[in-house]
Amino acid sequence: DYVVVKMIPDNRLPPRHLHSVHTGKTFAVIKWESPYDSPDQDMLYAVAVKDLVRKTDKIYKVKTQNSTVEYTIKKLEPGGKYHVIVQLGNMSKESSMKINTVPLSAPDALKIITENDHILLFWKSLALKESNFNESRGYEIHMFDSLMNITAYLGNTTENFFKVSNLKIGHNYSFTVQARCLYSGQMCGEPATLLYDELGTGEDSSASKTGRSTDVAAIVVPVLFLLLVTLGIGFVVLYMRHRRLQNSFTAFANSHYSSRLGSAIFSSGDDLGDEDDEAPMITGFSDDVPMVIA
Repeated sequence: DYVVVKMIPDNRLPPRHLHSVHTGKTFAVIKWESPYDSPDQDMLYAVAVKDLVRKTDKIYKVKTQNSTVEYTIKKLEPGGKYHVIVQLGNMSKESSMKINTVPLSAPDALKIITENDHILLFWKSLALKESNFNESRGYEIHMFDSLMNITAYLGNTTENFFKVSNLKIGHNYSFTVQARCLYSGQMCGEPATLLYDELGTGEDSSASKTGRSTDVAAIVVPVLFLLLVTLGIGFVVLYMRHRRLQNSFTAFANSHYSSRLGSAIFSSGDDLGDEDDEAPMITGFSDDVPMVIA
């Protein structure tokens, strides 16, 4: 025996499993499930987005019969902080979550140029790769002195360079450049950081070390290559000379070999160059050969 029971839908329940699927600079994709499985009619949801930085609210309405709902919240600000609330349109219990959008990227190609009594920071315009950045917003520059363990705010600019003066000899500095922070420093861009610790040479450490290593490599690699080539040629020459000497000696020994005696015969060298080269050389007598006296 069995009984089929159909539960009465409770529209006072909150949406289930509210979470963020993807977050960008100006949008966020959220997802949730209906308060109960398999709704038999369209359900109206209210999506409230509270801007925790600007202190403003926006409400969006979503009507669907799907058990799983995916919704994209648009027109957000890079680096913003938001509180999202989802509930049924009848003001039932709510589900909530917090979202932080992706901040603006760091400026590219940050570098230092040393002048007589100051340095200049240069970087590429952030508007070249960030469509949401306006040059009128500007950049702000910070400096960290590792010797004094102090971080200082140097100022802001709408240009792509900044002048820094009154640096102390022997101190190590780190400079950061980022899109200017908005609303009391709550919405900032990602910082680009550069270490500067060689005031005597007028170079930033990363550039100078990279340059020195590149110069050393440019010298050492060709020298090692030439040494390897020279050693290879030397081995080939020695091998060829060895083969020639071996072949010459073999030919010389074969030309002086006596098949009767089973050995090679060499002269003392005194008769070399004589005209009578064909005269036989008396080498001695064998015991088994009779001596005949005429």
